[in-house]
Amino acid sequence: MIGSGNQALSDNNVVGQHANLEITSHASDWYYAVCAAMGASTLIFMALAFRKPQNDRVFHYITASITAVACIAYFAMGSNLGQVPIQAEFIRPGNKWVRSAGTREVFYARYIDWVITTPLLLLDLLLTAGVPTPTILATILADEIMIATGLIGALTRTRYKWGFWTFGMAALFFIAYELLFDARRHAQTLGGDAKKTFMLCGVFLISIWFLYPVAWGLSEGGNVIHPDGEAVFYGVLDVLSKPVFGFLLIWGHRKISSSSVGLRIRDRSQITSEKYNHGNTQQYGVHPEGPGANVGSHPATTTGHATHTNV
Repeated sequence: MIGSGNQALSDNNVVGQHANLEITSHASDWYYAVCAAMGASTLIFMALAFRKPQNDRVFHYITASITAVACIAYFAMGSNLGQVPIQAEFIRPGNKWVRSAGTREVFYARYIDWVITTPLLLLDLLLTAGVPTPTILATILADEIMIATGLIGALTRTRYKWGFWTFGMAALFFIAYELLFDARRHAQTLGGDAKKTFMLCGVFLISIWFLYPVAWGLSEGGNVIHPDGEAVFYGVLDVLSKPVFGFLLIWGHRKISSSSVGLRIRDRSQITSEKYNHGNTQQYGVHPEGPGANVGSHPATTTGHATHTNV
């Protein structure tokens, strides 16, 4: 007879190796709840995207991608998949939560999620502020270093894991500097709704991100809290930094066009129209400036400012 309720842990007990200390059905239920929240947020963000012109949907698509990837990762963790047992550095026999630990499960699925979604979160913010491409690339590289060092540290048994934690913290401080100082200056130059949205979402996100190293230190790092507590800690942070952040950002962008933050994105109708007009210009000798222009005139023989036409 098939049992009722969440059977994920028993169903997947034969998949891979398992640690002495791993999640219970309570954490599995929580992970599935967060998975549902991420999935629902994705559908809402996509629905809101279709209310905007095609060339103004970039932030909706980026934000929906973040929650979509997180939805898959949380499904894996709720199913107790995407994990590996790692020998805990600290054995705490006096701690009632982790005293059974010899090995502790580490969800590498979580880091796969982060290595995809955290650069997209930064992209949302940096594009909103109109930050130059080289700065965006440097900030995203620091983010990738932060996630990679976090994973390597989590998979390391010895005290050397804290060296990787330190590298990750250095990368986080660099990201914070770029957001709070460099990107903020660009946002102030733009002004208006773009500045307000960046300031609100930027401070909100970086405040949450500084709690992740604390969660890491209490779970994968220091083996202080049970994997169920780890699930709640990380889950709350992810809900705040993905769906809640996403709704704040999309709400702020309701009156912001892509062009106002320096993005030149053409939709299909614009491309077709430009090709049609360019074809007429070449075939019939129609001057781009319209009727009444001197078709045979040369810019070198005229005075004043030259006219540039985007094709």
